[in-house]
Amino acid sequence: MATYRTGSGDGGTSRTATTPERSGPLTTSPRRGYRMSTIDKAPDGDAVRRGDAAAECARLQHATAAETPQAASRCDARSPESVRAGAVGLVVARDPETLASDTFFPGFIAGCERVLAAHGMGLILHVASSEEAERTAYEHLAAGRADGVILLDVRVGDPRFALMAELALPAVVLSARAPGLEETSGLPTIYSDDSPAVEELVELFAEAGHTRIAHVSGPPRFLHARVRGAAFSAAMRARGLDDSFVVEGDFTAESGRDATAQLLDLPHPPTGILYANDLMAIAGLSLALSYGIRVPQELSLTGYDDNVLSAHLSPGLTTVATADRQRGELALRTLLSVIARERPENDLAGHTTVVVRGSVAPPPQP
Repeated sequence: MATYRTGSGDGGTSRTATTPERSGPLTTSPRRGYRMSTIDKAPDGDAVRRGDAAAECARLQHATAAETPQAASRCDARSPESVRAGAVGLVVARDPETLASDTFFPGFIAGCERVLAAHGMGLILHVASSEEAERTAYEHLAAGRADGVILLDVRVGDPRFALMAELALPAVVLSARAPGLEETSGLPTIYSDDSPAVEELVELFAEAGHTRIAHVSGPPRFLHARVRGAAFSAAMRARGLDDSFVVEGDFTAESGRDATAQLLDLPHPPTGILYANDLMAIAGLSLALSYGIRVPQELSLTGYDDNVLSAHLSPGLTTVATADRQRGELALRTLLSVIARERPENDLAGHTTVVVRGSVAPPPQP
């Protein structure tokens, strides 16, 4: 049973219910006289959190798709005299189940929360299941519910950059590469460089003696999936190896299992598989064991994101730690600078590090 907090704009009230009910707008400002210690579900599907990031993902595991109402009014400009909302927004265009199981999000949100708590602010989370719902969520935030937003999961030709200018909504981009000229419409960008880590993983396979190495990628609409895929292909070609063993996944365990099955059912299957995230790698490890394939004696595996479970597998999964909390802190501090009408520069978020464990070994001899 969950508690849903609603308000009419002049003070919040609480009720206990098993399902959310429609009501008035959610009051998020700390000036309204209450502080949320966990996660509150808004009538329109928002999640406002001021507590532990893990609680957010736990709630998302049990969330159901909620219809996002149309914003009452369109915000065409944000005047400096407007009352601050005391909150920032995060819109994630993924299935709630995928979001709940992804290691990156709870760590990233925890990093954001550390900075927000110091400023007495909150975080509004929308989970959007369609492009229309995503746009509506941003319009809703721009209509006075948030002072700014962080844009995650950058897509190729991402329409959100122009939308932020249209809505006059302060924003910061989190990307997997340094933005090219005008690529993000001038929005400040916190970026990582995923390519060296992927190249290092390919090198681990190659130095162990693998020549048939496969890649289970993420959806190519996401920029970070393309960057990792391109790095894999370049590293393979640089060593004169075949880079055609590529199967597209969607970052879920199910897709990791299905992609691994496709690869292992080939007449000459790969002896090493590089996955675009740990969740798919863990599912692939489980499938290989069910086939009677020993890891790493007969099949070597690597992941990405350093899932909390990866160190506790047998063998431990070689992967890439992405410093998600530090990225959350850096992104939030940068966004606060933008909200304050400063002009922060693009910033490289470091700490992307290969973590070597026991899942890579020499391939079996013919």
